[in-house]
Amino acid sequence: MRHKYQTSSVNYTLLETYAVENRKNPTEAERVLWTYLKGGQLGVHFRRQHVILDYIPDFVCLSKQLIIEIDGGYHLEGEQPEKDAQRAEELSKSGFKVLRFTNEEVLCNLDFVLEAISKEIKQ
Repeated sequence: MRHKYQTSSVNYTLLETYAVENRKNPTEAERVLWTYLKGGQLGVHFRRQHVILDYIPDFVCLSKQLIIEIDGGYHLEGEQPEKDAQRAEELSKSGFKVLRFTNEEVLCNLDFVLEAISKEIKQ
């Protein structure tokens, strides 16, 4: 285990390479939400693009075991909704709560998104 906060196993090195690239190239919605999550502004520490199991969630608060995913339009197409549900189930089995928001919710209804995240943090 390379870091005390490493939450993956065999594929960690490869996934971390992808995570670094994802951090360098966030979507607009990810960039907007990160301005409110970083630096403990909601009272807890979030990480961006942190490897968990064999996944790279958009944001994670390890102390609350809370994952936040920001979904673009492709998450509604083809097999992606089923894959997202399987991913959420696997993460849930490992003790994580997954909150999903669309790009549009973050960009057009940020207060709703922040309220939902804050509510989950307080539970």
